[in-house]
This record gives sequence, C-alpha cells and structure tokens, in this order.
Amino acid sequence: MEIWINPACSKCRSAVNLLDAEGAEYTVRRYLEDVPSPDEIRGVLDRLGLEPWDITRMQEAEAKDLGLKEWPREAGSRERWISALAGHPKLIQRPIITADDGTAVVARTDEAVRDALGR
Repeated sequence: MEIWINPACSKCRSAVNLLDAEGAEYTVRRYLEDVPSPDEIRGVLDRLGLEPWDITRMQEAEAKDLGLKEWPREAGSRERWISALAGHPKLIQRPIITADDGTAVVARTDEAVRDALGR
C-alpha cells in the first residue's frame, strides 16, 4: 500500500504511526514534493469512488484564491478540478491510503486506517 502524506499534518503522522504500530508494509509519498499527475489523481479518485471536489481542501488559501467554492460540481467540470489539484497539491485531502486490493481511503481517522489495513 501507499500513503500520500504531508509530514506537517498531524492526521498524516497519526496514520503513519498506526501503520507502523500494526507492522504494515507501505510506501510513503510526500505528495507536496512528489506531486501526483492528473492521471494519478484520476486513478485515486476511481479507487476512492469520489469526485475531485470531494477530496479538495476548501479551507486552504489556494482554494479561496481560485474561487473553488463557486466552481460547478458536475461531470463537465471534473477535469478543471483535477487540474487544480495537480497544480496545487496542497488542496488534496490527506492522508490518502491506496490499499493492496485496488481501493483507497481518505485516512483521517484511526478507523479509516484500520479499514485500509483490512483490505
């Protein structure tokens, strides 16, 4: 499995600590440094079963600067949102764990991390 993290994020650190405590094998991706491509974001969205606006951190300054609250949340705007996430990775909700079974979870709680471990 892989976990997308921002090391400055307490939820990310908690998720990594829980993975370590459970003896999980995983790869860390510091997604602010190793920015996901639009294709990678599409793949993670498919695995999550979510849309890009579902994993966008709307409270970030970049979201306000881009006016994301006003953007349509519809299929025709999906690529615009994906481009925004790829261009501004800080907007991507974190942490995200891609599980071995091909699914993914937004692992903001211990329960979500354990769910990923059970897949």
